[in-house]
Amino acid sequence: MVGMEKLIKGYQSFRAGDYAHQKALYEELGRNGQNPDIMLIACADSRVDPTDIFDAYPGQMFVARNVANLVPPPDANESYHGTTAAIEYAVKVIGVGTIVVMGHESCGGIQGCIAGLGRKPEGGYVNKWLSQINHVCDRVSERNLSDPEMQFEMELETVRQSLTNLMKYDFVRERVEAGELQLLGAYFSIIQARLMLADENGDFKLIDVAPTDSDA
Repeated sequence: MVGMEKLIKGYQSFRAGDYAHQKALYEELGRNGQNPDIMLIACADSRVDPTDIFDAYPGQMFVARNVANLVPPPDANESYHGTTAAIEYAVKVIGVGTIVVMGHESCGGIQGCIAGLGRKPEGGYVNKWLSQINHVCDRVSERNLSDPEMQFEMELETVRQSLTNLMKYDFVRERVEAGELQLLGAYFSIIQARLMLADENGDFKLIDVAPTDSDA
Protein backbone atom coordinates (compact mmCIF):
# COMPACT_ATOMS: atom_id res chain seq x y z
CA MET A 1 0.00 0.00 0.00
CA VAL A 2 3.05 2.26 0.08
CA GLY A 3 2.46 3.18 -3.57
CA MET A 4 -1.09 4.32 -2.84
CA GLU A 5 0.07 6.42 0.09
CA LYS A 6 2.68 8.14 -2.08
CA LEU A 7 0.08 8.88 -4.73
CA ILE A 8 -2.34 10.36 -2.22
CA LYS A 9 0.33 12.51 -0.58
CA GLY A 10 1.57 13.65 -3.98
CA TYR A 11 -1.93 14.59 -5.05
CA GLN A 12 -2.57 16.50 -1.85
CA SER A 13 0.71 18.38 -2.29
CA PHE A 14 -0.23 19.18 -5.89
CA ARG A 15 -3.61 20.55 -4.81
CA ALA A 16 -2.01 22.76 -2.19
CA GLY A 17 0.86 23.88 -4.40
CA ASP A 18 0.89 23.94 -8.21
CA TYR A 19 -2.86 23.65 -8.61
CA ALA A 20 -3.53 26.46 -6.18
CA HIS A 21 -1.32 28.73 -8.29
CA GLN A 22 -2.62 27.47 -11.65
CA LYS A 23 -6.30 26.95 -10.93
CA ALA A 24 -7.41 29.36 -13.66
CA LEU A 25 -5.14 27.62 -16.19
CA TYR A 26 -6.59 24.20 -15.42
CA GLU A 27 -10.12 25.55 -15.70
CA GLU A 28 -9.34 27.13 -19.08
CA LEU A 29 -7.70 23.95 -20.39
CA GLY A 30 -10.57 21.80 -19.17
CA ARG A 31 -13.21 24.00 -20.79
CA ASN A 32 -11.47 25.04 -24.00
CA GLY A 33 -9.24 22.04 -24.78
CA GLN A 34 -5.55 21.81 -25.52
CA ASN A 35 -3.56 23.61 -28.19
CA PRO A 36 0.14 22.78 -27.66
CA ASP A 37 2.57 23.71 -30.42
CA ILE A 38 5.14 21.07 -29.46
CA MET A 39 4.99 17.28 -29.40
CA LEU A 40 7.78 15.58 -27.49
CA ILE A 41 8.58 11.89 -27.92
CA ALA A 42 10.64 10.73 -24.95
CA CYS A 43 11.66 7.62 -23.07
CA ALA A 44 9.43 6.17 -20.36
CA ASP A 45 12.44 6.29 -18.00
CA SER A 46 11.37 7.78 -14.66
CA ARG A 47 14.51 9.96 -14.53
CA VAL A 48 13.66 11.91 -17.67
CA ASP A 49 10.55 14.08 -17.35
CA PRO A 50 10.18 16.26 -20.47
CA THR A 51 7.89 18.85 -18.90
CA ASP A 52 10.32 19.25 -16.01
CA ILE A 53 13.37 19.54 -18.29
CA PHE A 54 11.72 22.18 -20.47
CA ASP A 55 9.88 23.93 -17.62
CA ALA A 56 6.55 23.49 -19.39
CA TYR A 57 3.15 24.31 -17.93
CA PRO A 58 0.11 22.06 -18.41
CA GLY A 59 -1.15 22.35 -21.97
CA GLN A 60 2.18 23.41 -23.48
CA MET A 61 3.48 20.00 -24.61
CA PHE A 62 1.86 16.93 -26.10
CA VAL A 63 4.06 14.11 -24.76
CA ALA A 64 4.37 10.47 -25.86
CA ARG A 65 6.74 8.23 -23.92
CA ASN A 66 7.88 4.69 -24.62
CA VAL A 67 10.89 2.43 -24.07
CA ALA A 68 13.97 4.09 -25.65
CA ASN A 69 11.98 6.97 -27.22
CA LEU A 70 11.46 5.12 -30.50
CA VAL A 71 9.38 6.15 -33.49
CA PRO A 72 8.48 2.96 -35.38
CA PRO A 73 8.45 2.99 -39.18
CA PRO A 74 5.04 2.87 -40.90
CA ASP A 75 3.37 -0.51 -40.54
CA ALA A 76 0.39 -1.56 -42.66
CA ASN A 77 -0.71 -4.47 -40.46
CA GLU A 78 -3.61 -4.29 -38.03
CA SER A 79 -1.60 -4.24 -34.80
CA TYR A 80 -2.03 -1.59 -32.14
CA HIS A 81 0.26 1.39 -32.59
CA GLY A 82 0.25 3.66 -29.56
CA THR A 83 3.18 5.90 -30.49
CA THR A 84 2.11 6.22 -34.10
CA ALA A 85 -1.44 7.05 -33.07
CA ALA A 86 -0.13 9.78 -30.77
CA ILE A 87 1.97 11.25 -33.60
CA GLU A 88 -0.95 11.18 -36.00
CA TYR A 89 -3.21 12.86 -33.44
CA ALA A 90 -0.62 15.54 -32.68
CA VAL A 91 -0.08 16.37 -36.34
CA LYS A 92 -3.52 15.92 -37.90
CA VAL A 93 -5.83 16.87 -35.04
CA ILE A 94 -3.89 19.23 -32.78
CA GLY A 95 -1.71 20.65 -35.55
CA VAL A 96 1.58 20.91 -33.66
CA GLY A 97 4.35 22.89 -35.32
CA THR A 98 7.28 20.96 -33.84
CA ILE A 99 8.02 17.33 -33.01
CA VAL A 100 11.01 16.65 -30.77
CA VAL A 101 12.52 13.18 -30.31
CA MET A 102 14.59 13.20 -27.12
CA GLY A 103 17.04 10.48 -26.15
CA HIS A 104 18.89 10.38 -22.86
CA GLU A 105 21.94 9.20 -20.98
CA SER A 106 22.06 5.71 -19.44
CA CYS A 107 18.98 4.52 -21.35
CA GLY A 108 18.02 1.04 -20.18
CA GLY A 109 16.27 0.24 -23.44
CA ILE A 110 19.41 1.01 -25.43
CA GLN A 111 21.50 -0.96 -22.97
CA GLY A 112 19.16 -3.91 -23.42
CA CYS A 113 19.36 -3.70 -27.20
CA ILE A 114 23.16 -3.68 -27.09
CA ALA A 115 23.02 -6.74 -24.82
CA GLY A 116 20.89 -8.55 -27.41
CA LEU A 117 17.46 -8.27 -25.80
CA GLY A 118 15.94 -7.28 -29.14
CA ARG A 119 17.00 -10.61 -30.61
CA LYS A 120 15.51 -12.87 -27.92
CA PRO A 121 11.94 -14.10 -28.55
CA GLU A 122 11.63 -14.91 -24.85
CA GLY A 123 12.10 -11.21 -24.19
CA GLY A 124 8.39 -10.68 -24.74
CA TYR A 125 7.00 -7.31 -25.72
CA VAL A 126 10.29 -5.55 -24.97
CA ASN A 127 12.12 -7.85 -27.38
CA LYS A 128 9.64 -7.08 -30.16
CA TRP A 129 9.86 -3.36 -29.50
CA LEU A 130 13.66 -3.21 -29.40
CA SER A 131 14.04 -5.46 -32.45
CA GLN A 132 13.22 -2.46 -34.63
CA ILE A 133 16.63 -0.93 -33.81
CA ASN A 134 18.75 -4.08 -34.14
CA HIS A 135 19.99 -2.77 -37.48
CA VAL A 136 21.01 0.49 -35.81
CA CYS A 137 22.95 -1.49 -33.20
CA ASP A 138 24.68 -3.50 -35.94
CA ARG A 139 25.66 -0.31 -37.74
CA VAL A 140 27.10 1.35 -34.64
CA SER A 141 28.89 -1.86 -33.60
CA GLU A 142 30.98 -1.69 -36.77
CA ARG A 143 32.79 1.35 -35.33
CA ASN A 144 34.58 -0.82 -32.72
CA LEU A 145 33.77 1.52 -29.84
CA SER A 146 34.32 1.04 -26.14
CA ASP A 147 31.27 0.06 -24.08
CA PRO A 148 30.55 3.62 -22.83
CA GLU A 149 31.04 5.02 -26.34
CA MET A 150 28.76 2.37 -27.79
CA GLN A 151 26.01 3.26 -25.31
CA PHE A 152 26.31 6.99 -26.02
CA GLU A 153 26.48 6.66 -29.80
CA MET A 154 23.52 4.27 -29.84
CA GLU A 155 21.49 6.76 -27.80
CA LEU A 156 22.23 9.45 -30.40
CA GLU A 157 21.83 7.20 -33.43
CA THR A 158 18.46 5.97 -32.24
CA VAL A 159 17.19 9.56 -32.14
CA ARG A 160 18.43 10.04 -35.72
CA GLN A 161 16.68 6.83 -36.79
CA SER A 162 13.42 7.95 -35.20
CA LEU A 163 13.63 11.26 -37.08
CA THR A 164 14.21 9.31 -40.29
CA ASN A 165 11.20 7.13 -39.53
CA LEU A 166 9.02 10.19 -38.91
CA MET A 167 9.68 11.39 -42.46
CA LYS A 168 8.35 8.07 -43.78
CA TYR A 169 4.83 9.02 -42.71
CA ASP A 170 3.09 10.92 -45.50
CA PHE A 171 1.17 13.18 -43.13
CA VAL A 172 4.45 14.20 -41.44
CA ARG A 173 6.58 14.56 -44.56
CA GLU A 174 3.97 16.65 -46.39
CA ARG A 175 3.79 19.16 -43.55
CA VAL A 176 7.56 19.31 -43.18
CA GLU A 177 8.00 19.97 -46.89
CA ALA A 178 5.28 22.64 -46.73
CA GLY A 179 7.12 24.41 -43.90
CA GLU A 180 4.29 23.74 -41.44
CA LEU A 181 6.17 21.29 -39.23
CA GLN A 182 9.76 20.97 -38.01
CA LEU A 183 11.44 17.87 -36.59
CA LEU A 184 14.11 18.16 -33.92
CA GLY A 185 16.46 15.70 -32.24
CA ALA A 186 17.43 16.20 -28.60
CA TYR A 187 19.56 14.42 -26.00
CA PHE A 188 19.53 14.88 -22.22
CA SER A 189 22.37 14.02 -19.84
CA ILE A 190 20.84 12.91 -16.54
CA ILE A 191 24.06 13.28 -14.52
CA GLN A 192 24.89 16.79 -15.71
CA ALA A 193 21.34 17.93 -16.55
CA ARG A 194 22.66 19.19 -19.88
CA LEU A 195 20.76 19.30 -23.16
CA MET A 196 22.00 18.74 -26.69
CA LEU A 197 20.08 19.51 -29.88
CA ALA A 198 20.79 18.11 -33.33
CA ASP A 199 21.47 20.44 -36.25
CA GLU A 200 20.28 19.88 -39.81
CA ASN A 201 23.14 17.42 -40.36
CA GLY A 202 22.23 15.34 -37.33
CA ASP A 203 25.19 16.55 -35.27
CA PHE A 204 24.33 17.15 -31.61
CA LYS A 205 25.41 20.46 -30.08
CA LEU A 206 25.43 21.38 -26.39
CA ILE A 207 22.96 24.11 -25.43
CA ASP A 208 24.04 26.94 -23.14
CA VAL A 209 22.55 26.71 -19.67
CA ALA A 210 21.80 30.46 -19.66
CA PRO A 211 21.24 33.05 -22.42
CA THR A 212 24.41 34.71 -23.68
CA ASP A 213 24.84 38.48 -23.80
CA SER A 214 24.13 38.40 -27.52
CA ASP A 215 20.75 36.76 -26.84
CA ALA A 216 19.62 39.48 -24.47
